Amino acid sequence: MKDWRTDPTFAMCREVADGADLALFSGGPFDVRAVVAGILPELRQGLDLDSVPWGNFPHGHDARKAFHLLRADGEPGVDTTGVLSGLCANDSRAAAALAVPFLIPLAIDVHHSHRAAVLAVLSGPARARHHGVASREELLLHRNDPRRHAPDTHDGYGYEVTGYPAGWSVAAARAAITTDASALLPLLGDSDPTVRVAAAYVLATAADPGHIIRTALANRFAAEGDAMVRAALLLATAEITRAHPHPPTVTWLRERWHDGTEAPEARLAAAVGWLCLTEQSAPVELRRTVDALADDERAHAMEALPWMNAASGTNEPGLLRCRRCMLHPEEPDPEAALWDSLF
Repeated sequence: MKDWRTDPTFAMCREVADGADLALFSGGPFDVRAVVAGILPELRQGLDLDSVPWGNFPHGHDARKAFHLLRADGEPGVDTTGVLSGLCANDSRAAAALAVPFLIPLAIDVHHSHRAAVLAVLSGPARARHHGVASREELLLHRNDPRRHAPDTHDGYGYEVTGYPAGWSVAAARAAITTDASALLPLLGDSDPTVRVAAAYVLATAADPGHIIRTALANRFAAEGDAMVRAALLLATAEITRAHPHPPTVTWLRERWHDGTEAPEARLAAAVGWLCLTEQSAPVELRRTVDALADDERAHAMEALPWMNAASGTNEPGLLRCRRCMLHPEEPDPEAALWDSLF
């Protein structure tokens, strides 16, 4: 990747860092929200990839090349999804957000060889500052509303490593996913459980004021037989309910972790989701349930769920990190202990 400081957007980022009002750049050529909003209607008419201003955003040409290879559906496809996920992991999401409208058609194409890999990276730019986050206050939290442009600040997400406002990248990606939510919903019933899990993870980032997605998740849960997918559907339901409150769903999640006939993975997911949706103290029964079910073997297995994988820390799977942060905050943080041992 070339030096991102040569990208045109760096001038904007530098001006903002020097005190310029971010609102001055809202809606302009370096506002990825505005660019994505302009792309969405044109995609239906076969928008030329080269007409998109990839070069206006840090690492934009790398994102364009990765998408071009993915669309070609050749052997390099699996590797190129790593470019897009790497941008998000390196806290440089703007170009990845710009790719989201183009990635969705690949993800829903049942004939595309790498659609599962595409789906797995699709919602990366729609989430920020969630890696290693496992607290009740922060897990599953959306800070902006994907139905509209984020406020002309960093919207609580701060700035990316390039200086670009992270809230703009997140809002752009969520807007694209929201626009195509109806095309993504059928993937909840895909024959591949990996696709069903990834679809739930993507759809959880969409705006859902009418609770259409939440209802689809609940309906799929009623028909789903795979324990890990059931857990994914519950976490997705909790995430979208946190963005669009729905008290009956909070009650429903409580019933799920309380149900002794339910799969352990689903009970644990429901417990985590319920804790994120309420300020109530954790009931004794919930604590006993989580402590009994969240063993090392199950915690490592549940790393297959992207929520748990993102919540994990050094030497601590996501489920165990959630258990410690949410129910046993007095216990030492293994990651902090590791760092302390190095100095």
